[in-house]
Order: sequence, then structure tokens, then C-alpha cells
Amino acid sequence: MTQGTNQEPAQRYARVLSIAGSDSGGGAGIQADLKTFAALGCYGMTAITALTAQNTLGVSGIHGVPPDFLKAQIQAVVEDIGVDAVKLGMLHAPEVVEVVAWAIDRYQLKNVVLDPVMVATSGDRLIAAETVQVLVRELFPRAIVVTPNLDEAALLIGHAIDGVDALDGAADELLALGAKAVLLKGGHLPGNEVVDVLLQGGGERRRLASGRIESRNLHGTGCTLSSAIAAHLALGATLPDAVERARAYILGAMAAGAGVKIGAGHGPLNHGFAPVPTHRLPLKAG
Repeated sequence: MTQGTNQEPAQRYARVLSIAGSDSGGGAGIQADLKTFAALGCYGMTAITALTAQNTLGVSGIHGVPPDFLKAQIQAVVEDIGVDAVKLGMLHAPEVVEVVAWAIDRYQLKNVVLDPVMVATSGDRLIAAETVQVLVRELFPRAIVVTPNLDEAALLIGHAIDGVDALDGAADELLALGAKAVLLKGGHLPGNEVVDVLLQGGGERRRLASGRIESRNLHGTGCTLSSAIAAHLALGATLPDAVERARAYILGAMAAGAGVKIGAGHGPLNHGFAPVPTHRLPLKAG
């Protein structure tokens, strides 16, 4: 029989909090975030903003969580466990955005990755129109990076992005809205190559290109990418490195899930295609 010890553990896990909506179909939202955190060796936690009735065919209902209860979820997690990085997903109402902004300031949350979820893969609108302005005002300056796809970027800047050559200008416009950095995802553009643009506030610009993976199972790609960025930030990567590593992970997950049928519509990625053990970090205060 092994005797116990009073010695405090010297290690902890890399902790990532997802503040987002729940996808009952398991392919996006909170569910995709937790799968991604686990696959990349992080300890995932959640504060759920809304419940959705959703499957591979689309969203049939949204039930918002009261702001006070969202606040209680965040407080419970942060005050006990602590947070190394935050992924923000579906924030459907202005009062929800305001709770999140309060929490970032109150707890000095760092490594906040904002995925401005506005339109689902199925085309369903997931955010009230009046929320967009509040989201930009309150959260763009508080996030380390904002990760819109083309549809979301078009809503934010007020016009369509009609080709790869327009990505740089659109990224500039998004940065001008108050973001510290923008990862503009060009996956919805036609062509055999997918080009994303990472633009940081200091002017550093990177074009990230990869071959297109043909698959019907692309539900939750945006959630997964932003979660993977947050996970790598929690593990200590710089933003450019976190983005590079997150893109490598999502490309692997897309390729591994391309030949699988789940549901009658847009299926999920294979989040668990190459899991790693949960990382242990030195225990530090906070």
C-alpha cells in the first residue's frame, strides 16, 4: 500500500476555456472545441452561451443561456482552475458579448482567440444583426487574433471578397476595426489552393497556402481551427507558430475524415486522427 504525501504537485495541465455554443450534432461548437483541445494535449473547459438543435443538415433551433448563468460558468472555471487561453465562438446577443468582455477584463484573461461565428456551414445565421457592432467594439480589441471566414468577413466589412487578390485589402479593413491581429480564411474561394492571410498589428503579413482537400465533411472547420490556435497558445507558442501548427492539425483532421459518412449532410472532421498525451506544464501561481 502506497502512503500519501503532503508534497504539492509540481505540474499542471495547459488549460483552455471555450466560451461558445453547443452543437448537439457534435461536429462544431463546444463539442468540436473539446475534441480539439484533447487531441492537442490540453485540458478543455467550457462556458456555454447557447444550446442549438443541430445536425449535419443544419440548425433547427437556438436556445440562449441567460447572461447571468454564462457569467457564473466563467467565474466557476476561472476562479478555481485557471485559464491559459480562451476560444470565443458563438456569441449571439449583445448582453452575452458584454459578459465576455467583463470576464476578460476582470480576470485579465490572455491569449483570447475570437472566432466571430455568424453563419453555419449550412448557411444558417447564428448571430443577431445588432450583436455584430457590439462584438466588434467590445471584443476585437481584447482578442489576440480574430479568425473570420469569407462570409463573416463580408458581414464585418460590408462587402464581398471576390478573390485571392482581395484578401490582403480585406485583412487591412478588418484590422482597422480594432483587432490586434486577423487570420482571414480564404477556404470559400474557388480553386485548388486554399490561401489564408495572417495580418498582425505591427504590419507583419503572412500568406498561408495549402492544397484543397475535397471532402463533404467540413462541418466545424472554423471552430476547430480557432480552438487549435488557442491550444497552441496555451502551450506557449507565438501567434504565427500557433496558426501554422493549427493549420497543420486541421488539414490532417480534414483528410482523415474525408472518407467517412456521418449523417446525411456535412459531416465532422476526424478530430482524433493523431492524439497526443495531455501536456504537463510547470506549476505556477495563477
